[in-house]
Formats: sequence, C-alpha cells, structure tokens
Amino acid sequence: MVLDVGARVLKKLGYTVQESNNGRNAVALYKKLQDKINLVVLDIVMPDMGGGEVYDRLKEINPKVKVLLSSGYSIDDQAREIMERGCDGFIQKPFSMKAMSDKLSEILSKRGG
Repeated sequence: MVLDVGARVLKKLGYTVQESNNGRNAVALYKKLQDKINLVVLDIVMPDMGGGEVYDRLKEINPKVKVLLSSGYSIDDQAREIMERGCDGFIQKPFSMKAMSDKLSEILSKRGG
C-alpha cells in the first residue's frame, strides 16, 4: 500500500515511475533500466533485501546513482549509516507531495549524476 501511494505521488508530480516490491527485484530492475532512471527512492525496510544492501548493490552497478532514502522512522542509526555512505537525501514517511517534490528537485539538481 505504501509503495502504491508513493508511486501515485511521484506520477502526480510528473515523474515516470518503475516500481519494485522487494529489494532483490529493485536491484535487477535498476540493472536493466539504469540508463532510464534518474533517481531511486529507496525504503530502508523491504522484503528479500534491506535498504542498506540494496543501496550498496546500486552503487556497485552505478557509482553515480542518485538515491533518496525513505523511512517511517526518523533518521535512525541504519538510515544515518546509509547517508554517511553517500546517499543523496532522506525523507521521513508520511511525506507531503510538496516535501517529496522539493526533495527530488534538490537531489536531481545536484551535479555529478
């Protein structure tokens, strides 16, 4: 349900969305479509493979991948550790459409990706 709501918010903001309901599929999808993906919104807690491992795998595929980390918790130890490894941003759920829009614009406007 959270994935569906997040995807609908992104689509309303005008983004093309590729969805994955678990970490392993997310890595496979990114590997296949990386040239068409400008940014990954990554949840910390996912089935099959946690957000930290997914983040590391994405960086192995493309060291310049832009990732927005999302969690229902405030920036805890796990999120902080991923941020310290170079993640581009963090947004706490639930988020407003404006908060998501602002965060995505901020990350996408950074150079180097």
